[in-house]
Amino acid sequence: MFESPRKSVKVLKSRSESQEELHEMQLVYPMRSDDRYQKKKKKKQPKHKREKRAVLVPETCAEESPATVSEKRRIGEKCSAISTDDPIVRGIFKIEKKSCDVVLTATRLIWTQIQPETPTGESDARRHEEHLELREVFAVKVKRRRSIGQQTGGTLLGLTLFRCVRKGPKLKDEALHLNNLSADHCEVWFKHLKEIINASHGLWLPRPGMDRRDPPELSGRTGYQDRPKSLKVFVNPVSHRKEAYQLYRDEVAPLFKLADVKADVTVTQRKGHALSVLKECKLDDYDGVVVVGGDGSVAEVVHGLLLRAQMDAGRDTDSIFTPVRAALPLGVIPAGSTDIVACSVHGIRHPVTAAMHIIMGHHQAVDVCSFSSQGQLLRFGFSAMFGFGGRTLALAERHRWMPPSQRREFAMIKSLANLKPEDCEVSFLLQKQAQGTTQEPKCAEKVTDIGGGASEEDKEWQTVQGLFLNISIMAIPCICSMAPRGLAPTTRLDNGGMALIAVGNTSKSEFIKHLKRYSSVNNEFSFTFVETHSVQAVKLRPRFRGGWADEPSEENGEFDSKNRPIISSEGTYPWNIDGDLLELPSELLIRVHPQLITLFGVNMEETEESPIKCSCI
Repeated sequence: MFESPRKSVKVLKSRSESQEELHEMQLVYPMRSDDRYQKKKKKKQPKHKREKRAVLVPETCAEESPATVSEKRRIGEKCSAISTDDPIVRGIFKIEKKSCDVVLTATRLIWTQIQPETPTGESDARRHEEHLELREVFAVKVKRRRSIGQQTGGTLLGLTLFRCVRKGPKLKDEALHLNNLSADHCEVWFKHLKEIINASHGLWLPRPGMDRRDPPELSGRTGYQDRPKSLKVFVNPVSHRKEAYQLYRDEVAPLFKLADVKADVTVTQRKGHALSVLKECKLDDYDGVVVVGGDGSVAEVVHGLLLRAQMDAGRDTDSIFTPVRAALPLGVIPAGSTDIVACSVHGIRHPVTAAMHIIMGHHQAVDVCSFSSQGQLLRFGFSAMFGFGGRTLALAERHRWMPPSQRREFAMIKSLANLKPEDCEVSFLLQKQAQGTTQEPKCAEKVTDIGGGASEEDKEWQTVQGLFLNISIMAIPCICSMAPRGLAPTTRLDNGGMALIAVGNTSKSEFIKHLKRYSSVNNEFSFTFVETHSVQAVKLRPRFRGGWADEPSEENGEFDSKNRPIISSEGTYPWNIDGDLLELPSELLIRVHPQLITLFGVNMEETEESPIKCSCI
């Protein structure tokens, strides 16, 4: 059991007493066996002098004499150039059942095993020194032994430090136990460790006139500003086989509690619930937002955060505008079927890893796309697919009565069986740094004359027309288990561009070969019918109303998919935007906005998670 220690204040009444106790900070090493006379002599010392040896560091209090303050200022001037490697406090603890000489500095905890001296008075000089970087520590607790049912008190055992460690692609918490039965000893160490963890931002040095052992309100330290202390958490209860809330309660919430992070949890009741809450809630009360769910839940919260930022900034979302950044960072706890966003920023689908990134305050700026139609903003997001990707999602949504894995597999097989191209016109604005390296379109007709009255910016647009089986626009790599290198491996989280991947019309067998290469080491873009570009903006306009039929027509028999698309009377086209179905009747404009949102995570280009091949292809 862990708890905060009792609070006590020791008053330093005079400069002489202060100096005396500062000297008492020296370690007491085990005595040699032949020093019996000195040992007996020490037993005759007065009781109050023996007790002073237990006080390792005097605690600062508010009531000090002018002489003491003056002396501290004089010492502080001498310490103004103190290195961060200088000891703050020193003592003896048992670590892994071995007595160790432990030293705390502003950046490290250093310990060395205490070796007994030989009968000749010589000690082993080859002592192995170990250390722990304090930037890895996220919690320190008092360790006590309690009987069953006991809620308070208990036998003091020492202190426990919890740190974040990386094991392969995963992040985990690990405990380091510092065992010592002295209450005063543990209290002093607890105070200094909490000051450094909660009040120091990276490295710190005392200001001139300040003692390096003064509390943070005197020494002027600043806090770990990226580590959140209050979070708004949204949990989608239907995600992860309807076990998302249990996943959060069992694996994530205990870590937040251990790190003293307060969580305001909202369990969403319907689609759009998180969006409505984000529009109305007071974001100033939080240091970040967390979503527990799949890519659809993540997309909703991303859109809500960015839409709230535009509302607060007074932006007109019914026109082409330059959006402002989201006010708070977003943490993603993977609890969906693919978890593309989580894999792209964490490198793995692992809730504990995602929670540790949030606790440690690992920030990663991420590019975001805006999707507009007819001059009106539809939503913000990370990726979009038109053609095969959109039709597959639309078919899966119409069979939601099926289990998720069976529904996705059924939709994939049915869409492949009824594979047909889309006739559309694609215009794109190349990313500036990539203009010299992007190849010319090969799979469709290129249109270079956009209009004599076009502006200078319009003249930079390139347009292709033709039949396409699938078109993908992605601002992030979109890493997942079926594509360990990402659906868009040529882009990055924060490179200020999007990957445009246009798959031209080809045979069904060649298209399946292209899909299967996403889960292998072979280049999925080496086919002649696949075109890739790094772009800043994309306009996609279908040339026929309607799209694929759900069932192949019996009258047509074998359909010629290489030359003719199917036309229906629906009048809308399905888009797969971050795993959500969006049906549009007209042109869609997609623009990328560099580093528009901050996610808790790191820039992971590849995941070490073993690929899972889809059984249907």
